[in-house]
Amino acid sequence: MTKSFTIHDLPKEERPRERLVKFGEQMLSVQELLQLILGRGIAGESVAVTAQKLLTQFGNLQKLAEASIEELSLIKGIGLAKAGQIKAAFEIGRRLSTQTPPYKSKELTDPEKVYRLIKSKLKDYTREHFYIIPIDSRNYSIAEVSVGSLNASIVHPREVFAEAIKNKAASVIFVHNHPSGDPEPSEGDLVITKRLVEAGKILEIEVVDHIIITNNEKLPFFSFKERKLL
Repeated sequence: MTKSFTIHDLPKEERPRERLVKFGEQMLSVQELLQLILGRGIAGESVAVTAQKLLTQFGNLQKLAEASIEELSLIKGIGLAKAGQIKAAFEIGRRLSTQTPPYKSKELTDPEKVYRLIKSKLKDYTREHFYIIPIDSRNYSIAEVSVGSLNASIVHPREVFAEAIKNKAASVIFVHNHPSGDPEPSEGDLVITKRLVEAGKILEIEVVDHIIITNNEKLPFFSFKERKLL
């Protein structure tokens, strides 16, 4: 019976962990990074083979990141534990991508500036994502509050303003995406915006704007403030 190839069959200096330590994570291939996340293979199959099967099955990192636990677990060698490790790694990266260095709040009076700031965070999403930008007298931070279904953001004032209060915000801007490419607010968008504005008044936190962004180059965003809907 032929012995299966494992990471330990590689010269030590060619193993992903040793290469990461010596050269840095930027020098590793996607397959090598996946090997480090997975840790080890299974009987008869090295972790390198399992990592390659993941890339082959899903085609690219974006689709791999969007795969569910159940879809990942269908790959031989990927049980619930390893599927969870993969999802956790992508989620850490996603959360990091939403963290933005502070900008002066005066830069956010223009809806187009808000659009340019946050469009890259939402451009590849196939579901609606809702963001809040809490603003104090000096700067702001961005935090994702909730993820809705394909065509509706499910947002509760409690979660939204908990983030604003945590950031000691005097005012807030809301942003969410329309994967359809149509920037016009839905009836649900109008209803939830009205609820959030009313909740903000009770908490004495001003809702400055609610901006819907899309990948539609001709109609890239919709501002509730510009349309006098606040």
